[in-house]
Amino acid sequence: MFNVGDKIVYPMHGAGTIDSIEEKNILGENQAYYIIKMPGEVKVMVPTSKAEQIGVRNIIGKEEAEKVISILGEDETEMSQNWNKRYRDNMEKMKSGSVYEVADVVRNLSFKQKEKGLSTGEKKMLSNAKQILVSELVLAEHASQDEVEELIDNKISLSFNEYRAPQEQIDLSTNIVNKFIPFEDNN
Repeated sequence: MFNVGDKIVYPMHGAGTIDSIEEKNILGENQAYYIIKMPGEVKVMVPTSKAEQIGVRNIIGKEEAEKVISILGEDETEMSQNWNKRYRDNMEKMKSGSVYEVADVVRNLSFKQKEKGLSTGEKKMLSNAKQILVSELVLAEHASQDEVEELIDNKISLSFNEYRAPQEQIDLSTNIVNKFIPFEDNN
């Protein structure tokens, strides 16, 4: 059970604060709802009886926030080359409600965007995942949205440069066989 003023995460929507708990009659049924104030002046109603079942949880603390930032600084995890499977896998990570899984999606899709671009669907997913991550880190770190976005972007850029930036490449356009003495044909 959560209380008014608790800072919580609603999977697929992001972090917010419980503004109130109200009794509502919807479709002839009285039920208690958490009224959650989300970023951008959005309010969401979640039935109190189903909140934990649908993955509503308390926001992370300072220690977990540091772990999230460190995930952004790691190399990308393996993803399917098939965009459809990759999209489904990333959607499952986001639906999990785990901030670590969301950070993984943000980093992986950011790397892919820097390397060769994203499809429209994956661009939207990256934007949504980043918004979810930012909303939680803003509350966990007591920082502004701009500060958190800059921190995420900088961390991803540093890790991309470390793990994915083009290294000195060997010129494979030259035919190595030409450098050897040709075989003599003794027929």
